Amino acid sequence: MSYAAVVGLPSLLNLRNASSCSSDNNVSRNQGSGGDGGGEDPYPNQYGKLVTVPSYKWRMVIAYDGTRFSGWQYQQSPPTIQCIVEKALTRITKQERSDLQLVGASRTDTGVHAWGQVAHFVTPFNYDCLDSIHAALNGLLPSDIRVREISPAVPEFHARFSAKSKIYHYKIYNDKIMDPFQRHYAYHSVYKLNPDVMREAAKHFIGKHDFSSFVNVSRNDRSRDPVKNIFRFDILEMGPLLQLEVEGSGFLYRQVRNMVALLLQIGREAIPPDVVPNILATQDRKELAKFALSAPPHGLCLVSVNYSEEHLRLPTGCPATSFGRHHSISKCKLLFF
Repeated sequence: MSYAAVVGLPSLLNLRNASSCSSDNNVSRNQGSGGDGGGEDPYPNQYGKLVTVPSYKWRMVIAYDGTRFSGWQYQQSPPTIQCIVEKALTRITKQERSDLQLVGASRTDTGVHAWGQVAHFVTPFNYDCLDSIHAALNGLLPSDIRVREISPAVPEFHARFSAKSKIYHYKIYNDKIMDPFQRHYAYHSVYKLNPDVMREAAKHFIGKHDFSSFVNVSRNDRSRDPVKNIFRFDILEMGPLLQLEVEGSGFLYRQVRNMVALLLQIGREAIPPDVVPNILATQDRKELAKFALSAPPHGLCLVSVNYSEEHLRLPTGCPATSFGRHHSISKCKLLFF
């Protein structure tokens, strides 16, 4: 959907003010020349005449420590990642929240982390360079949220619906004593786990299945097709740390944490690996509850969201991707150390 169709008449006033934005943000004065990076839609102005409102879409890759946040999805209290990012964007772009239309690829839950969350937003103006807005965003955001990349996106790109696959990692620290430096990012299992039987069980998740047995009661905005395709489910051993890596076409509410919880029980050798296909076949969440509860959220991290090359191509007439920039000085001002 184009920007003008989404935001309507109030944004015409914002567009009029866009040309007076600070030059520090490198806002392009040529607002209608975005190549295929921008679109224009007719909309009646206050006098009834049709005017065109250009729109430009921007893609961000965001990393965050989810420890103190209530997940991604917008809410003001307690704070969420989307809420904090939107506040920074509204200050920098001078646009309203409804105009920005910020959308995230994955609605991570309370306490879940991300290295490769993807989101997009729109503006009624183009940028000549993205380095300044990138630096400004990270300057306003708290230190546990970072924008790793920001780039122009083609109109067809959608952070959520264009995704081909998502990769999640779940970390388990399997030792008698917990590493205090891992306590916010790995689940501590005091039971000795057998990685081999966990791998055997994880193979049963691979392929296209109805995962109704592994989804918690859905929220109203989380209605999903229960059939998902799991492309791989690997278990890596790194000393006392077990890293469970799962890639799939998509995941249901708490699906990954529920799969991990069952694998933990299997790794403790409390139940056999062949219980997985039996639970899948029932398509009943109550069946899983007989064996395991959800694994804690702090061990889970959204590592990456993958898209087709067509959706990731850079539109013409738009600035290059910003990966951040180094500060530099002309000469060393500290002569002695």
